[in-house]
Amino acid sequence: MATAAGVAGSQALGQVPASAESQPRQQRFRVAGLREPVELIEDRYGVPHLYARNEDDVFLAQGFNAARERLFQIDLWRRRGLGKLAEVLGPDYVQQDRATRLFLYRGDMDTEWARYSSDAKKIATRFVAGINAYLDWLDAHPDRIPDEFGLLGYRPARWEAEDVVRIRSHGLTRNLTGEVERARVACAAGVEADLVRQGLQPDHEVAVPDGFDPCALPEDVLKVFELATQNVEFAQGKIRATARDRSTEGSNNWVISGDRTDTGRPILANDPHRAYSAPSLRYLAHLSAPGLDVIGAGEPALPGISIGHNGTVAFGLTIFPIDQEDLYVYELAPDDHRRYRYGDDWESMEVLREQVAVEGEGERTVELTFTRHGPVIHVDEQRNLAYAVRTAWLEPGMSPYFGSVAYMRARNFDEFTEAMRNWGAPTENQIYADTDGNIGWVPGGLAPKRVGYDGLLPVPGDGRYEWDGFYSGDDLPRKLNPDAGFFATANQFNLPPEYRDMGLGYEWTNPFRHQRIVEVLSKQRRHTLADSQTLQNDQLSIPARRLTALLAGLQSKEPDLRRALRLLRDWDAVEAADSGAAALFEVWLSKHLGPGFVRAAVPQAAGIIEDADTLVLLGELEKPGRWLPDEAARDRLLLDTLKSAQAELRDRLGRGEASWQWGKLHHTFFGHPASAAFSEDERSRFDVGPLPRGGSPDTVSQSSYRTSDFRQTNGPSFRMVLDVGDWDSSVAVNTPGQSGNPDDPHYRDLAERWRTGEYFPLAYSRDAVERIAERRMLLLPARD
Repeated sequence: MATAAGVAGSQALGQVPASAESQPRQQRFRVAGLREPVELIEDRYGVPHLYARNEDDVFLAQGFNAARERLFQIDLWRRRGLGKLAEVLGPDYVQQDRATRLFLYRGDMDTEWARYSSDAKKIATRFVAGINAYLDWLDAHPDRIPDEFGLLGYRPARWEAEDVVRIRSHGLTRNLTGEVERARVACAAGVEADLVRQGLQPDHEVAVPDGFDPCALPEDVLKVFELATQNVEFAQGKIRATARDRSTEGSNNWVISGDRTDTGRPILANDPHRAYSAPSLRYLAHLSAPGLDVIGAGEPALPGISIGHNGTVAFGLTIFPIDQEDLYVYELAPDDHRRYRYGDDWESMEVLREQVAVEGEGERTVELTFTRHGPVIHVDEQRNLAYAVRTAWLEPGMSPYFGSVAYMRARNFDEFTEAMRNWGAPTENQIYADTDGNIGWVPGGLAPKRVGYDGLLPVPGDGRYEWDGFYSGDDLPRKLNPDAGFFATANQFNLPPEYRDMGLGYEWTNPFRHQRIVEVLSKQRRHTLADSQTLQNDQLSIPARRLTALLAGLQSKEPDLRRALRLLRDWDAVEAADSGAAALFEVWLSKHLGPGFVRAAVPQAAGIIEDADTLVLLGELEKPGRWLPDEAARDRLLLDTLKSAQAELRDRLGRGEASWQWGKLHHTFFGHPASAAFSEDERSRFDVGPLPRGGSPDTVSQSSYRTSDFRQTNGPSFRMVLDVGDWDSSVAVNTPGQSGNPDDPHYRDLAERWRTGEYFPLAYSRDAVERIAERRMLLLPARD
């Protein structure tokens, strides 16, 4: 059934060709594959509103527009994901291509498409037809090709529908790296010591699996996996790959019943957290056709909308940390390292040979090796051991975010939960609201059923540690209209007691963001849209509040240290960019107190554990006895590390506290992945920032950073607050901008608005869109 707005949009399109004649500034494109005209209105904030007469055309137009705005970004995404970098960048990238190809989906494509929706293949086919149609247009207009291709010396490639779903290695992975880190700590100091690095929820005692030796784990066991999953950057004319900061990927969302809002309508808010880049990793769009009228954010290289609303139902996501990965260790046959022990026999690995095109060389042959569990990432020839990854993301239906083509069309809670039943990746907390006033929570993700082990350490691949299928989405918890009148998630441990023995996962993000969200929402009986915007930008740190409380009784004979104690005691725990106390606190916590606690608690693992789990650290400081001997040792640790932090801050910002500001250290930088390969002048065109930044990993306005230079690595680039039912009152922001063209005003025009906590109207009705229309385009079927 068409929404009212969808029908209105399609009816208005009927007059477009005639009215277009009187609008000379309207740009026209002849688009191969279109059946009927599509109108594209770009508003003053860079959001495209696509009005089509049928769904096939609206998805083709979405692909055409994605290529028009983000071609270099999505072409690089495709090349990296398919293992085709060496084809244009030379032999240095053959090994990265080989690694990536190990993690492509290689199963039955009919089964794959069916996992998403009945028309998933058609949607992807139309979307990539739109991308290819824009490439056709560029062939006729070579002067319009994005500058990156000319500067780097290659051209964009055509797409196939399968490219959309076969690429899996861009998803948010867990918990392979945690298994390896835990094994290294177990070798050095015993498995219990790893709780200092990563606390477990629910409480769980980890045992080293029978047959696994943590001390036999090679130093470079994850090298191939990291090659396969890392992002791509360019440096001095070549690509330099950089691993993602997996430990801090997260997000916030909440949904509030109309009983607790000032309008009587639900409010839904979402700010997903990802690594920062220019352009943004997300792109807002509006797709309108008979039967479909959906607006919000998605991945630029994928069809559909994953965060937004369809005029009846609103939806938003955060990570729900299901453990979807295991590292398997195999005993190899001494006379043949392509055979591994399974049960009482030896089993042969599957070996595929593929050709990798190499710029300037032709082709090279690479071997891809697999066990029954998954791709082999390392062979230890000396110990006769091999390592392979078993991951849910190689199963059918696991293309990250593509499953949103099903739930974005849901009309009620039953349809939404049905669409989430087969949701695969990333593992998500979906929140829900509809125009009937319902609110809800529906987590999803393909969850393995492990038999006899917990997934927290690598296991032998000899058949004793297996998966017995997967849980269905129906096996996971969900809520409709909770008694509290709101529901919030922030990647925290939120499994109800009856679900805690399923073994879904033990590594959850610390609860501080969620605690602050609940603290604020619980006090508000008439919550407004402005309240949600303020909360998304909230920079109060609960760890700071708890830690500064511990300083109340501490004394020092040293005048300088007394000044530091006074500065933190008098502070309100808000980590604003202009706060001197916030600068001292974050330098103290991240570079001195955390590492100092590791050295005191588990000295044998101090060279392995880079920093302490903040929740574990706070618990021990507030009640010493497990890791620290007593309160006296606690107080010495607090004072000694605060003194060294104060000295570092003086070196960085000067002796006078008046010159201390957190934003002078902590900053946001939106770097274009290829800018390092360009001249300095070109680089300034493509990069955005630095911008002073407040917040921290533990504030609602999340801001993870690297301690080497305090550059933000992760946080919310897209924010959205929806007024459910009065859709034109909704607001959003993306940063640094919507466009991928550095010469377009919309490339960086939203960065300052985002930094200061401002939003723009997320226009939905045709009248509201017309009021902020800036550019008009008409996509016409290609002539025969």
